[in-house]
Amino acid sequence: MSKKRNAAAAGAAWEIYSETLKPGAPGLGERVRAVPRMVRGVLRGDYKGMSYGTLGLLVLALVYIVSPIDAVPEVLPVVGVLDDTGVALWVLTMLVRSAGDFVVWERGGHPGAVPGEVVD
Repeated sequence: MSKKRNAAAAGAAWEIYSETLKPGAPGLGERVRAVPRMVRGVLRGDYKGMSYGTLGLLVLALVYIVSPIDAVPEVLPVVGVLDDTGVALWVLTMLVRSAGDFVVWERGGHPGAVPGEVVD
């Protein structure tokens, strides 16, 4: 992974972490505990803040991480592990950010519309 990608990944991770430290924002532990509820809410159609497509990509990414078949095999010393690490960072970033949005949505009393959603 290049230095620019490392810096971008570190910056994204720091941005998400610092988001959990803002006053009134859901903490990291609260976000982690909210992930199963968020997935259930998406699958039932109650929570519109995450699409089925995004949830599907997260599942595929998790399968990719645990799968022995990789785009870049682990036989290559450093590069083989870095592709899995990049995917894992993306999954964690998406889950932490989405779970934070979900907790805020829950705290708001489950409004029928989600910010950014088109309402007829």
